Amino acid sequence: MAEESITAEALDALTARLDEVEVYLHLDEKRECAAELERQSAQPGFWDDAEHARAIMAELSAARDDVKAVEDARAELADARAALDLAGEMGDDPEAADLVAEAASTAEVLGRSIDQLELTSWFTGEFDHGDAIVTIKPGQGGLEAQDWTFMLFKMYMKYCARHGWKVTVNDCPAAEQIGIDRATFTVEGKDAFGMLRAEAGVHRLVRISPTDAKKRRQTTFAGVEVIPVLPDDIDIEIAPDDIRVDVYHASGPGGQGVNTTDSAVRVTHLPTGIVVTCQNERSQIQNKAACMQILKARLYELELQKREDKLDEIRGPKTEIGFGNQIRSYVLYPYQMVKDLRTGVETGNVDAVLEEGDLDPFIIGYHRWATSAE
Repeated sequence: MAEESITAEALDALTARLDEVEVYLHLDEKRECAAELERQSAQPGFWDDAEHARAIMAELSAARDDVKAVEDARAELADARAALDLAGEMGDDPEAADLVAEAASTAEVLGRSIDQLELTSWFTGEFDHGDAIVTIKPGQGGLEAQDWTFMLFKMYMKYCARHGWKVTVNDCPAAEQIGIDRATFTVEGKDAFGMLRAEAGVHRLVRISPTDAKKRRQTTFAGVEVIPVLPDDIDIEIAPDDIRVDVYHASGPGGQGVNTTDSAVRVTHLPTGIVVTCQNERSQIQNKAACMQILKARLYELELQKREDKLDEIRGPKTEIGFGNQIRSYVLYPYQMVKDLRTGVETGNVDAVLEEGDLDPFIIGYHRWATSAE
């Protein structure tokens, strides 16, 4: 929003968007919820059950955050409108231009805040506001696909860092020649699953192959799976006889040894054939615990599929990681373009996407598209 174009109509448009957000977020209900949770937290013996108390405090914090975000946005909107009104009353006074610039700057920041609030208001799924487990696997393309998998892994690391999310890399073994065999990592942060589920699907890369002596153009694919970290109150029982646990030496991208003991763990769920590996931690016990968390999340997803046939709600349709199934194309040659094939969102600044993790335009675009399609 350029400073010279700020108008009362533009502020009216922001007000209308904020009104919609307040409705979607059920702000009055959240105010009542926060008040009730505050009463509970003040009761004697509240902390006797520490786990329950932490859950209540987390819910209270989330409700307060939503209320405060909208109230702060309303205050900023009022400031921008007051500055613009005062500038109009000042006529040709040189200070009027400064007030218009102040209003425009406030409105620009406010617009970004409302973008984020709109996004949060669209997250109505059971797990949208929680943490996520992301897995990236090579698809068609051979060695190139393994390199592409590593490129995507680094892109998501940058994206998570931009949002201040905590990332735990559970598994990221190096491929024999280039790239990685796969990557699985857990992302902890506000709305992590809601945001990242936009990335589930097949990602296509077109570039000059770095491994081809003739410098021919290569098309490569990798698949991204995003599933939620299950809350503690969802219990998935796994019989000890249903799993096989193997241990082995851990290694990371580039072939370096993580440590010199057999600390890496592979858990195979025999009834379903699901295999989960983890080598991030330095003990078998910690790696096995991480594997079991991921396994439970995948079994829960599988149960949803069998019970309700609604797998798309969790990670999107299961398709071959190859031609015709991609959700987004990253073209580095003969031109440069990243384009989401679902929403039409695109950019020519591929470095911002791949090197800096600037994925918000694509993720916000996806959720706006998905919400409008409902």
